[in-house]
Amino acid sequence: MTSYIHSFPGREIVIEQKKYLYFGGTSYFGLQTDREFQSIFIANIKKYGISYGASRKSNVQLSIYREAETHLSKWVGSEDCAVLSSGYLAGQLICSLFSGKQYQLFYTPNSHSALYQSKIKPYITYSALNIALKDHLSSNKEATPVILLDTIDFSGYNYPQFQGLTSLPLNKCILVADDSHGIGQIGPGNSGVFQILSNFKPKELLICCSLGKALGIDAGAIFGSRHRLKEVIKTDFYAGASPPSPASMATLIKAEEIYKSKKRTLDDNTSFFLNLINDRKKFTFIQGYPVFGFSDPELTKFLYNNGIIVTDFNYPSEEASLKSRIVLTALHTEKDITKITSLINSFYD
Repeated sequence: MTSYIHSFPGREIVIEQKKYLYFGGTSYFGLQTDREFQSIFIANIKKYGISYGASRKSNVQLSIYREAETHLSKWVGSEDCAVLSSGYLAGQLICSLFSGKQYQLFYTPNSHSALYQSKIKPYITYSALNIALKDHLSSNKEATPVILLDTIDFSGYNYPQFQGLTSLPLNKCILVADDSHGIGQIGPGNSGVFQILSNFKPKELLICCSLGKALGIDAGAIFGSRHRLKEVIKTDFYAGASPPSPASMATLIKAEEIYKSKKRTLDDNTSFFLNLINDRKKFTFIQGYPVFGFSDPELTKFLYNNGIIVTDFNYPSEEASLKSRIVLTALHTEKDITKITSLINSFYD
């Protein structure tokens, strides 16, 4: 059931004049309603304006974009970075780079729709993908394989161990990973998985992501080698799209300490939740990650009837499977978490 609200959902939302606790969405750090974060953003709006509709290829350019890209690439550990107006656009731009006959796309299980520009279906298992890659490499020397995956697939099969990748011939493949749910939360210095996946030594590594989840910035980014990023910014795709707001790029740089503080709070909330849950086996989750999937629609109804709304919808289309998740954020209090865990424990008793 779709509910409509009239302000950004924080730890609470109001629907038809009734207040609910909200354990859904992707605002992991709760920054959209954080006063300190808002103050930084508002100050940057006063300096840079609300938006910037010109092309990044214009003869007049704002320096803050390159400053933000340098900041991000140093943090993530890549040679270079390009920012775009959304994570979906970043994924689609990468797909366009590999749409020619000199490449062959291979989609891993549970890969995100942002990485699709064709009707190619993902492989159901990594074993099937491994067989297909080896068959391709033995019979087609012209087309370089491009493997596309989500770093956080909410099954726990990719991050943190990436077991499925260990058997693949990555040294002969370009690896493209969507790290939208990871950046800011996982990896060295919470910088995402670029350095982790680099250790698998693929022929080439590209990371794309939304910056709008944990980091609270309405933008996307691509990370990779300088050579590949030069190719990215030469495309009509890149030149024709307006960039993210310059105020958001300045905020991304200045909010570094806020990100660290919110991550510590979120880690504490995640540990508190797990300590209070009696039966963890009822949920699918990644250790240390604040999202807990489940498959019982009756639990969703029970929580709703007791004043709690969780993520529960078919994604990415109405024909897709139901996504039911409890999402913790840095906004949640111990009282909030105690309430939801008490309800869950009573439901399964």
